[in-house]
Amino acid sequence: QLVESGGGLVQPGGSLRLSCAASGFTFRNYAMSWYRQAPGKERELVASITSASSSTNYADSVKGRFTISRDNAKNTVYLQMNSLKPEDTAVYYCRARGVLNYWGQGTQVTVSS
Repeated sequence: QLVESGGGLVQPGGSLRLSCAASGFTFRNYAMSWYRQAPGKERELVASITSASSSTNYADSVKGRFTISRDNAKNTVYLQMNSLKPEDTAVYYCRARGVLNYWGQGTQVTVSS
């Protein structure tokens, strides 16, 4: 199970930190990703991190603004989002990729003045 939290309403230029708490599987063995889906658009990959945090990848649209990290002791993955823009508005989902795939239920992020 994956449970996201930390979404909300923020003004342009602001910051949010999303969290995704995992349970029911061996978290440290899974690569983790954050996706987002805006209204009327397809779900897109935002950022990913390997199981041992040895490598991260980001969508071009968020490079330099977002940072993905994980704490295997807490079974949690994070997405620090800075310099938020209105186009970052979406439902954000975390995903665990490994032997099986798991998705969270999503958390809404709205960037608006």
